Amino acid sequence: MEKIRERFKQKKPSFDSVRLRKRSSILYSTDVKKTQTLKFFGISVTVFTVIFRLLNCILVQTSFVPDEYWQSLEIPHRMVFGYGYETWEWKEGIRGYFYPLLFALMYKLLHLMNYDTVYLLVFVPRVFQALLAAYADVKLYNLVLRWETPDVAKWTYFCQMCSWFTWFCCTRTLTNTMETVLTTLALCFYPIPGSKMHNSWKYLSLVSLAVVVRPTALIVWLPLLFYHFCVEQNKLKLVAQRCFPIAALTLGVSTLIDSVFYGKWILIQWNFLKFNVLHNVAVFYGAHPWHWYFTQGLPVVIGPHLPLFLHGCSLATKKHRILLITILWTTAIYSVLAHKEFRFVYPVLPFCMIFCGMSLAKLQAWRKPAAAALLLFNLIPALYTGLIHQRGSLDVMHDLRQLCDVSDSQNSTELLFLMPCHSTPLYSHLHCPLKLHFLECPPDLTGNEEYVDEADVFFSNPLRWLQTSFPSQTTLPSHIVMFDALEKEIASFLEENRFAKQAEIFHTHFPEGRVGRNILIYTRGSETKTN
Repeated sequence: MEKIRERFKQKKPSFDSVRLRKRSSILYSTDVKKTQTLKFFGISVTVFTVIFRLLNCILVQTSFVPDEYWQSLEIPHRMVFGYGYETWEWKEGIRGYFYPLLFALMYKLLHLMNYDTVYLLVFVPRVFQALLAAYADVKLYNLVLRWETPDVAKWTYFCQMCSWFTWFCCTRTLTNTMETVLTTLALCFYPIPGSKMHNSWKYLSLVSLAVVVRPTALIVWLPLLFYHFCVEQNKLKLVAQRCFPIAALTLGVSTLIDSVFYGKWILIQWNFLKFNVLHNVAVFYGAHPWHWYFTQGLPVVIGPHLPLFLHGCSLATKKHRILLITILWTTAIYSVLAHKEFRFVYPVLPFCMIFCGMSLAKLQAWRKPAAAALLLFNLIPALYTGLIHQRGSLDVMHDLRQLCDVSDSQNSTELLFLMPCHSTPLYSHLHCPLKLHFLECPPDLTGNEEYVDEADVFFSNPLRWLQTSFPSQTTLPSHIVMFDALEKEIASFLEENRFAKQAEIFHTHFPEGRVGRNILIYTRGSETKTN
């Protein structure tokens, strides 16, 4: 009997263990309730977000910057189908193959299944990017749900979904888009002050991938990494057993991939830093004053959220300080660089949305009017920039695609794009080996102060360039594509060589410089036809 009693005592759970289990079950049920707090039309936040981003993908039908095609889709098209064009960055080795390789795998799979239609080649990569964006949106919501109150998490999610710039960018095949997704996901595993759930392996791996995709991602993460180092009790373990192995492995795999495709040993990250920072080659494509990000860049990217963001910053406590420092640091560092673009500060936009969510959660009495105004004032630019502004660059490729169906088109058709360089996509949106010629604008890498690129030479005297480049009738292209701003200047050349307008395609309501309101297609020896 004594032995039985002893066994019973050993098996009987202690009061503390029972209390701990009850507490754990209560916490678990609380977490489950929290994750189910936000629902739309009776469906979970995950399902709603996926549907929303897929709709986002369909309703963005415009172009933004050349890099969304020339640094992503054009390269995998060349890798898989054997024809395409590589810009100077690929010839100089400052772009990595890791990101284009993802799309190359999609292209190869479509090709093996005989589904490599132009529509799928364009749409599948964007759907992939939309699903990644949806996943990042949900993870951001879950992060704030663990870190703040459910109310703040709900309004942060609302702000993220409302953001016109996120809508405009998140489904595009830009390295900045992938950088933003990876940065958001990494933040979810980062040891944010006040959050007990973190995983150094996961967040450091995601940061390393972001740096591989776009080396400037390190700018965003430097203050965050430094903070983690400062608060970490076992610093040697963090560096020796976490940071160094992950960074070495990621960099090694990236270098191996790039070396295979470049055919030589190459370190892309160093070349990127050397050309864009040390040699400041990017300034060739435009320069802005140092304050541009503070006065224009970041306010435009944040958009109608700006008042809420500023209010949210005023509500920030000690635990929010590292996010504020990261936003200010990133904006300040990019301000030092001469070449500036809106998309460069896109990775810190999800950070800003957290402060906007804090603001809306605090407003209470003004919450509903503020939310309605936020939705309306974001909806207008989101729909306009997604459906109307700069859509001609893609629409013209749809018209030119019809030339691929003509028999013997590869021999008889020759297209000449008299537009600012990289104004349209190329083979990734045609998917047939037509003869294409366009004005090029690589920067001078030899230090020649008198260097002028081909595009500048052409626009300085279009008629002389055309007469020099096409001295006889036999050398003329079959089609000329240009903006209507150029039409009057080369009207005599078009008339003399029997070119007639075949199509006029709307591009933008805000023509500027060499970019016109419409894109024109002229065909040699055809009758006039206007769309």
